Amino acid sequence: MTTAQAAFDAALQRVKTLTRRPDNATLLQLYALYKQATEGDNTTPKPSLTDVVARAKWDAWSKLKGLSRDEAMQRYAALVEGLED
Repeated sequence: MTTAQAAFDAALQRVKTLTRRPDNATLLQLYALYKQATEGDNTTPKPSLTDVVARAKWDAWSKLKGLSRDEAMQRYAALVEGLED
C-alpha cells in the first residue's frame, strides 16, 4: 500500500466524523477527488442540463482529467485534514 493510499483510506474514515457539514463547493471537490482516486478519468456520458446535481458532479470530476490517482488521493486527504481544523 502506498503512502497516498494509506492517507486516502484514513481520510475516508475521518470524513465520516466531521463535526460540521462542508459547504456544497467543498462537497463537490471531495466527490470529484474521490471519483478520480478510485475510478480515474471521467468517461461517463454527460448528464442532461436539467439534472443540475448530476451535471455539477460530472463537471467537477471532469475538471480533474489527467490527474493521477495518487495525486487525487493526496489532495483528498489534504482537503479532509483542512476540514478538521
